[in-house]
Amino acid sequence: MSTDLRGRVALVTGAARGMGAAHARRLAAAGATVAVNDREDSDALTALATEIGGLTAPGDVSDPKSCRALATHVAATTGRLDVLVANHAYMTMAPLLEHADDDWWKVVDTNLGGTFFLVQSVLPHMRRTGAGRIVVIASEWGVTGWPEATAYAAAKSGLISLVKTLGRELAREHIIVNAVAPGVIDTPQLQVDADAAGVGLDDIHRRYAEAIPLGRIGSADEVAVAVELLSDFDLEAVVGQVISCNGGSTRTRA
Repeated sequence: MSTDLRGRVALVTGAARGMGAAHARRLAAAGATVAVNDREDSDALTALATEIGGLTAPGDVSDPKSCRALATHVAATTGRLDVLVANHAYMTMAPLLEHADDDWWKVVDTNLGGTFFLVQSVLPHMRRTGAGRIVVIASEWGVTGWPEATAYAAAKSGLISLVKTLGRELAREHIIVNAVAPGVIDTPQLQVDADAAGVGLDDIHRRYAEAIPLGRIGSADEVAVAVELLSDFDLEAVVGQVISCNGGSTRTRA
């Protein structure tokens, strides 16, 4: 792939590790200046920004004021803001009747609400330059649902609807909105699943792989390829779509 993002500025949320770090590295390799976000500043976030020649932009995306400050900081520092990769996530699992109300809403407010606030915050900067790319990281579970993940699945499903709607709303402004819905990906988030199932991390990897037609779980780098594609300013006809990176598990599900 020969995506050319030279001269573009991207903001990647939830970038201190896992998929977010992979997205940031991929966009930087394509030539973008990348601002990396996590809820708090950390050595890992600073190291990533240094590695890719970008900048840090810590802040809580579930807070609308923080989102506005993030977008303003990036645009003021670099002069523009062209790409948003909304990768942040918060997930806990529990049976519905055992899931604490406050935590259930924290999952929804972070995943769905945070993306809503971020899009609101970056739009003025994209409109200023007359174009933009917004890539939302949804989830296979937002398509299929998942036991004991009601808040997470509901939030990710909401993101898919948000992307479809914003795709229609913003396309005429050349601000293109799409989503990537990863299946099971080898990231630290899998430890949450393992803990909820009461098994070790290796066992949860094996269990998931058995249910995937490809025979293995995915990698963060594979998802980053899809993110780079949807960040390409030469690709404008793909609007409001959801790319499923899941090894075939949803497509072939009975």
